[in-house]
Amino acid sequence: MKKMFNNTTMAFFWMALLVAPVALFAQPDPPGGPVPIDGGIGLLIAAGVAYGAKKMMSNRKNA
Repeated sequence: MKKMFNNTTMAFFWMALLVAPVALFAQPDPPGGPVPIDGGIGLLIAAGVAYGAKKMMSNRKNA
């Protein structure tokens, strides 16, 4: 059983070594589209401003 496992392992190893260089000849993927930076950044900034304003108001009330 161990000899069969070793033979199978060696066969897969050699197949992987023979197939790996073929993958290196492939063309690269085309570049992706532009990244929509303003999608959530505006909302995060608005939430940060609102949170900061709330904290300032609560600090003024406590002081």
